[in-house]
Amino acid sequence: MANYITYRVLQLIPLLIAISIIVFVIIQLPPGNFLDQYVAQLKNSGTAVSEGTIASLQMQYGLDKPMYMQYIIWVKNIVLHGDFGRSFQYNMPVADVIGPRLSLTLVISLISLIFVWIVAIPIGIYSATHQYSLLDYVFTFFGFIGLAMPGFLIALLLIYFIFSQTGVALTGLFSPDFVDAPWSMAKVMNMLPRLVLPVIVIGMSGTASLIRVTRGMLLDELSKQYVITARAKGVTENKLLFKYPVRMAINPLISTIGWTLPALISGEAIVAIVLNLQTTGPMLLKALMFQDMYLCGSFLLILSVLTVLGTLLSDILLALVDPRIRFGGVAE
Repeated sequence: MANYITYRVLQLIPLLIAISIIVFVIIQLPPGNFLDQYVAQLKNSGTAVSEGTIASLQMQYGLDKPMYMQYIIWVKNIVLHGDFGRSFQYNMPVADVIGPRLSLTLVISLISLIFVWIVAIPIGIYSATHQYSLLDYVFTFFGFIGLAMPGFLIALLLIYFIFSQTGVALTGLFSPDFVDAPWSMAKVMNMLPRLVLPVIVIGMSGTASLIRVTRGMLLDELSKQYVITARAKGVTENKLLFKYPVRMAINPLISTIGWTLPALISGEAIVAIVLNLQTTGPMLLKALMFQDMYLCGSFLLILSVLTVLGTLLSDILLALVDPRIRFGGVAE
């Protein structure tokens, strides 16, 4: 078990290096940079900008160096000092800019993940044990709705419906009085009721998908010979269901952690723009528009690392619950 975990962790090193290179190349692809736009805005407003000032700004932000040197400096600072660079827009360290918003994003995403599992697994088990019943058809219908409709469209419909019925616009994580206020218990209590809508919208797609996975895997287990034999021996249905088929069907559910967590976070980005949430989504869009490359790169790198860590977590959990998994992920 320890060898398997060590092997999987060591595999991450070249993968993370490749991801960091790809991310840095992507943020360098658009022509020009933030400094070009900033100088152009100053000139358009009638402010004279000398070549010396431009050269000084390039040196300040490290834009006078070749791309490979910028990459090496960026990665070295991240690994050795936890320094993701400096945001051009905010003229602040990237970590200070994204820290509060990233924390809120992770909180919403983790609550959404818990919501997905709490809702989807019982419904999936019920649908599998009551196949072709009325409720099975109802859950299947809503499951397809959740898979087919993008989160931002569901968010728009819910906002319109709630506003038309109550006159209340449920956008933002805080009321105007608490947006810029320091953290306190009053601010947390103000945020909690406003978490309900984004958690439901973000978790809907994952819930619909996990219902289908749970139902399909459990139906496959219920049709196997050991279940038929246990029933013939008089094992009660509830004891049989939770002692054998559900335990055997849990492996694919654990493996979904690898893509569910990053999918929730990436889906949160679009929903956050629609719902005007104080999370990473709106800030990432603005950073992309203004070519704030270190801010964009940090967002993309963190999301990519979360994807990798989610996959690692699911692999470790699978190794813990399934003794057949050995070194290299191959059953002996």
